[in-house]
Amino acid sequence: MPRYRMIVEYDGTNYVGWQMQENGHSVQAALQGGILSLTGETVSIRGAGRTDSGVHAVGQVIHADLSREWKPYKLRNALNAHLMMAGEKVSVLDVQAVDETFDARFSALRRHYLYRILNRPSPLALEAKRAWWVARHLDHEAMHAAAQTLVGHHDFTTFRSAHCQATSPVRTLDRLDVTRTGDLIEIRASAQSFLHNQIRSFAGTLKLAGEGKMTPEDVRAALDARDRSACGPVAPPEGLYFMKVDYPGDP
Repeated sequence: MPRYRMIVEYDGTNYVGWQMQENGHSVQAALQGGILSLTGETVSIRGAGRTDSGVHAVGQVIHADLSREWKPYKLRNALNAHLMMAGEKVSVLDVQAVDETFDARFSALRRHYLYRILNRPSPLALEAKRAWWVARHLDHEAMHAAAQTLVGHHDFTTFRSAHCQATSPVRTLDRLDVTRTGDLIEIRASAQSFLHNQIRSFAGTLKLAGEGKMTPEDVRAALDARDRSACGPVAPPEGLYFMKVDYPGDP
């Protein structure tokens, strides 16, 4: 069966997350519904990573096996038309035909995420549900210095959800940078894989560093504690974006 790799963006506000669940409508269900409407085929698609309810994506990658061959641009346009007719907040940005060895999840080399904080006294209007509003001034340089203590190969028990299903809390964090442009603070994280709630846990802890409540040494001590109670409050989902996935052979 022909296999297609797709890059997908979505507004996660009104979805229960990426994965199909019984308690509401998911992004995975939206895409599988779009394919069913277009082709009449019931397929099971695989994504490069799971996102929670309220989390957005700019570059989620999926793969789907269909019974017939499509020109990639025709599949993209037709599937988007069906998603729009269904009222879904999901868009297929790119489609490529790939061989059966490609797997959106297991072929991935690195995943990239962005967490956005709008740091200003006034509440959000246009950016509501698109960023975390923090009224108290944050020192982004202090946040960046604290973030560097987390980069590398560590046991991230402190920074993962109690409901995380990963068999090991050990991960290699390639990048955790904090920058500021005007009122916007951006936290960018890159790794081969992440634990459940890991980036939102980072963001909540780094906010405390930005407020002067934690030093880089405190953040390192929290990491070394391997204790969930040492983590700062988990940041809300609306600030998190799944940005991009790297695969072998990509430019």
